[in-house]
Amino acid sequence: MKSFLNVQDLGNLKAALAEAQEIKQDRFKYVEMGKNKTALLVFFNNSLRTRLSTQKAALNLGMNVIVLDVNAGAWKLETERGVIMDGDKSEHLLEAIPVMASYCDVIGIRSFAGLADREYDYSETVYNQFVKYSGKPVFAMETATVHPLQAFADLITIEEHKTCPRPKVVLTWAPHPKSLPQAVPDSFAEWMNAADVDFVITHPEGYELDPRFASNAQVEYDQLKAFEGADFIYAKNWSCPGVTNPDKYGQILDDYHKMMDWTVSARQMAVTNNAHFMHCLPVRRGMIVTDEVIEGPRSLVIPEAANREISATVVLKRILENL
Repeated sequence: MKSFLNVQDLGNLKAALAEAQEIKQDRFKYVEMGKNKTALLVFFNNSLRTRLSTQKAALNLGMNVIVLDVNAGAWKLETERGVIMDGDKSEHLLEAIPVMASYCDVIGIRSFAGLADREYDYSETVYNQFVKYSGKPVFAMETATVHPLQAFADLITIEEHKTCPRPKVVLTWAPHPKSLPQAVPDSFAEWMNAADVDFVITHPEGYELDPRFASNAQVEYDQLKAFEGADFIYAKNWSCPGVTNPDKYGQILDDYHKMMDWTVSARQMAVTNNAHFMHCLPVRRGMIVTDEVIEGPRSLVIPEAANREISATVVLKRILENL
C-alpha cells in the first residue's frame, strides 16, 4: 500500500480486520519493521486522538516520529498555484513538500476543508500535492473530504461489539452551532457501504452526502423511523455538502436551536435494538448527544477512540511492507 485515503486502498476488509485483531493482541509484534524509518506527521489543524494514536502506532512499529504543526511554529504555507505571494504566507507547498520528504520515509497529512470552495475541497488539493511532489507514501489523518483512520477504527469497534452477522448501523446528523466538514460522515458512509452491515443514513433534507461516499445507502429523513431496530447509532454533525444545494455548500441550513429534536437522547435510543452509541469525538454534549446516552452502558466512544491506535498501526504496517 503506497497511499491511504479511501477504503479501497486497504484491500480486503476481512483480512484487514483480522490483522487489526492480531495487532491488538500484540501491539509490538512488528516493532522491528520500522527500525530506522521515520514518519512525518503534518498537522494543518488541531488534533487530539489522531495525533496521539498515530504517534503511538508509529512507535509500536519501531519508527521515529516527527510532528510538524504548520500553524504553530512553521512558516505559513501557500497552497494555491499561480498566486503572487504578497500576503502573510512565506513559503509555498511546492518547495515545502520536497523538503519535508527529504527528512522522512512516510508522510501523514491532516488538513480540513475550507468549506468555501466545494471544488477545491472535493479535489483534495492539499493531500494530492503531497502525493504528487513528495515522492513518499502519504496517508490521510483527515482531509477535506475523508477521515479513513477514524472510519477503520469505527469498523473495528463495530466488529468487536456486534451480536449478529449483519447488524443495522445508522449514521445520524445532529445539530451543532458551527459549520463542520463532511469528512467523518463521508468516510463512515464509504466504509459502512463496503462492510457487511445494513446501513442507513438519516438527516434533514439538504444535508445529502456526496454520492461517491453515500453510494446506495438507504436515506431516511425521519430520524425515529431510521433508528427503529438499529444495533449501532453513529452521531455526527456535518454542514451542507452542496449536493442538492450547491450555493449552500459548507453552511448550516437552519437555526440549530430549531433542530434540537435531532439531538440523540433516550427518546430516540428507545426505539433501537438496545443500540450502541458511537461518536468520533470531540463531542458537544447537549447538542450531539445527551449526557444520559454518552455516559450510558451502551456508549462505545472510549473503546472507539482507543481503536484509533489499532487502525493506524495496521495502515502504517502495510505502508512499511511496501517501502
